Amino acid sequence: MYVFSIAVVTGGNKGIGLEICKELASNGVGLILTARDEKRGKEAVEKLTTDYGFTNVIFHLLDVTDHSSIASLVSFVKNQFGKLDILVNNVAIPGIELSQPIDEKLPQPERAKLFQKYQVQSYQRAFDCLKTNYYGVKNMMEAFLPLLQSSNAGRIVNVSSTRGQLQDLSEKLRKELEDIDNLTVERIDQLTNSFPKHVRDNMVEKDAAQIRCI
Repeated sequence: MYVFSIAVVTGGNKGIGLEICKELASNGVGLILTARDEKRGKEAVEKLTTDYGFTNVIFHLLDVTDHSSIASLVSFVKNQFGKLDILVNNVAIPGIELSQPIDEKLPQPERAKLFQKYQVQSYQRAFDCLKTNYYGVKNMMEAFLPLLQSSNAGRIVNVSSTRGQLQDLSEKLRKELEDIDNLTVERIDQLTNSFPKHVRDNMVEKDAAQIRCI
């Protein structure tokens, strides 16, 4: 059994995920950096090893939308370390697409206006977003729970964004989601599954006042 802290970070090959990996590794945590793209994942590990001298980072392939891929990672962590101390669910995809590309060199306020103008949300994109951002996170937590319980200080960190704020929902739905004493997983699943259908039927504004995929 491994005696040091062990962490798994999803979507660790770039952006916030890579920075989280860097911070954990610099604090001596045994890190498993995961990504769906094997080449990019291994390049991220090489960067952390070469640029910062970390020797406590390894790569493992992971697709959070694939149960067999999650099971493979759980088996690896169990066999190698016998526990998991930190699970960081960082991987996510946007729930919208852009009808036109936006020049990244433009000032942020102008880019924000163009983003609002060109954003498009489709049934398939909404479905894919929820499959990754909701069910992917849920499946990871359920799969790793036994290994997290084997730790003396197991913890889960879910990275979100401002697009998941409850203030963007209708007052009725917001109050329901805030009532944590009566809210159930089944009800959350029901709401989640209904969203792509509302997008398809153009009923998002009517039913939820601008619900957005995170």
